[in-house]
Amino acid sequence: MPFTTSKKPPIGLAVFLILAGAIGFAAAFALTLDKFTMLADPAAQLSCNFSVLVGCSTNLGSWQGAVFGFPNPLIGVAGWSVVITIGAAILSGARFARWFWLGLNLGVAGALAFVIWLMGQSFFVLDVLCPWCMVTWTVTIPVFLAVTLYNLKTGIIPGSARVRRLAAGAYSWIFVITIACYLVAATIAQLQMDFLHRL
Repeated sequence: MPFTTSKKPPIGLAVFLILAGAIGFAAAFALTLDKFTMLADPAAQLSCNFSVLVGCSTNLGSWQGAVFGFPNPLIGVAGWSVVITIGAAILSGARFARWFWLGLNLGVAGALAFVIWLMGQSFFVLDVLCPWCMVTWTVTIPVFLAVTLYNLKTGIIPGSARVRRLAAGAYSWIFVITIACYLVAATIAQLQMDFLHRL
């Protein structure tokens, strides 16, 4: 079925994008401030450092914390600002073309891939859990699910009628799917880091 723009804007998705974007932005901004603090005083004790297992300093000071040559949190500050703006635009009545939705989907897919890689680095290489990073992980997963399932169920991403029906059903279960994803990540972290016994 070709994509046809619905007369009714996806208000629920818009509100969720604004809320998730605000949470992600707050986490990225806090990490950015912590990075500035570290640059000014490498020996500074950051408020997000709780123990050798839970803290931001190790992540921010590693090469993984600046993969593209600048601090990763700056990506979050920019990216989550875009997500908030898109949510607000939908609430104001904006209607986007298919290419825009596909571009958004590509962006959140890239964010999810980057987050999964960072999670792996935290679990398997750095052996530390960054609180603000985990907040970012927490919102990136459902944002990817919400945007992707919305695009599938509305036909923005081409698919059969069965695919659209499955996506529509899954869309109403995003909360449960997200919790399942969290449990998978927590299980991997526990098996690799044994964090429950090290806290």
